[in-house]
Amino acid sequence: MLLKNGIYNEKVKVYEWNTNMRIIGESTENTIITFDDHFNKINLGRNSTFHTPTFSIEGNDFYLTNVTLKNTAGEVGQAIALAVHANRVKIENCRIMGNQDTVYVTGEGYVQYFKNCYIEGTTDFIFGQATAFFEDCIIHSKKNSYITAASTPKGIAYGFVFKNCRLTAPKEVTQVYLGRPWRTHAKTVFLNCEMGSHIVPKGWDNWSNKEAEEQSFYAEYNNTGPGLYLSNG
Repeated sequence: MLLKNGIYNEKVKVYEWNTNMRIIGESTENTIITFDDHFNKINLGRNSTFHTPTFSIEGNDFYLTNVTLKNTAGEVGQAIALAVHANRVKIENCRIMGNQDTVYVTGEGYVQYFKNCYIEGTTDFIFGQATAFFEDCIIHSKKNSYITAASTPKGIAYGFVFKNCRLTAPKEVTQVYLGRPWRTHAKTVFLNCEMGSHIVPKGWDNWSNKEAEEQSFYAEYNNTGPGLYLSNG
């Protein structure tokens, strides 16, 4: 399906029975899907976050390219721009923009691939339980906080993998962690990435979960840049 240039002020959901879909935007900069739902606006209790996405994908074998997805709620708490709860999904050449909880990638054992995307946010702005691979992406932190919050299930080999990505931030942002474990067996690695000076030397935070220090897996390998901090995991 070709999506023409324009600003689409609406929520979009690809239902689970809509498999093998392709949505191709006319241009990344000018094909924009935007909405402003957030946790307090939804007001459905503790699970309100998961009703906030501007764009939701539940159908397997889905492909999206050349589109900008926004959640414009602002800094008002959890507000998802893109939620992916499907297997074998590819997101390419897209901009995904928001603040807290910008991108939710989930589904136990599901694999998802982000290629050449721009993803921005404030706190835990890439989170969830899926195995998600981010390649050649720009990961932009808008404030001092945490980039990832993986909830990788126990027994799943891989969580979030970032390869050949650039980690950027405005000059006033100086204290950003690579991630923290939303669940105890979280897994996140950064490979061959360029890390800006906003990344703190410690790299990771345990989210006050001592058990996660033994059960989670965080690693950095062959990265460059002023925020470089090498560890063995």
